[in-house]
Amino acid sequence: MGVFSKKKVALDLQTISTLICDGARVDGGITAPAVARIDGHVKGDVNVSEGLILGEHGRIDGNVITKELIVYGTITGNITAESLEIRSSGKITGDIETGVLLVETGGVYNGRLVMGAANTHQIKKSA
Repeated sequence: MGVFSKKKVALDLQTISTLICDGARVDGGITAPAVARIDGHVKGDVNVSEGLILGEHGRIDGNVITKELIVYGTITGNITAESLEIRSSGKITGDIETGVLLVETGGVYNGRLVMGAANTHQIKKSA
């Protein structure tokens, strides 16, 4: 077993530090440590240090900054993330800056896409 054998745990298997449940509505921005899951409606910017899962009924009307993002729901706003997954039920309207992008069949994205490592600096500065 070497020093570099540490395996990365998938975002949807990590412990959730912040949860906004289905039916909840938040008017205003959110800043959260570690990993967050949103199944409700957030009207404002979302900044999560490690990762964000937006559930199928989740909706964000605002900008999102995080390291990893998995979208099952709807985002209307700009996204800055090191890694972005848009699942088959996911819908994004806004500009995306990411290093890695995965879009499942059925996932919808409308906006401008910039890929590369330049966004990493902004993510680390915001987190």
